[in-house]
Amino acid sequence: MSARILALVGSLRAGSHNRQLAEAAVGLAPEGVTVELYEGLADVPFYNEDIDTPTDVPEVATRLRAAAGDADALLLFVPEYNGTMPAVIKNAIDWLSRPYGAGAIKDKPVAVIGTAFGQYGGVWAQTEARKAVGVAGGAVIEDVELAIPGSVTRFADTHPSEDAEVITGLSAVLTRLTAEATTPAPATA
Repeated sequence: MSARILALVGSLRAGSHNRQLAEAAVGLAPEGVTVELYEGLADVPFYNEDIDTPTDVPEVATRLRAAAGDADALLLFVPEYNGTMPAVIKNAIDWLSRPYGAGAIKDKPVAVIGTAFGQYGGVWAQTEARKAVGVAGGAVIEDVELAIPGSVTRFADTHPSEDAEVITGLSAVLTRLTAEATTPAPATA
């Protein structure tokens, strides 16, 4: 089985624990699976229909859409900012949802996970991201959850790739997402 999973990280900070979690996913990808950490979300302008026309789409948005379109599945790493998802993830979802009804994530398997400082690991933000992805047309895998609390202290001296519990949880997410990405779609009549 082979699959390409596109990872989008909702924190732009160089030392982001969600970025470290995504880096761990790259290293834990099952055999034949590639997890590609997308670079460039900081450069994508806020979604605006005035600049999303057939003749005038920013090249960075086109690149994001192409990367998502070429992927078999998406894995979103979502921290929690003020009780919800960060703008960079919401903006990526908005760009990937267009054109309406035929966006780059339409019917693609999507898992949403992450880590946050709070005691619940960002579950509110991840729930909001799942909702937005579903409305945008992605096939959200609702029962795949990995919310790691206490990121600031838990990962102060340890990279997520060195945390046995994280490795187990992240490996399970990748296995399930790969299965969803490689299962043929049901035939339509």
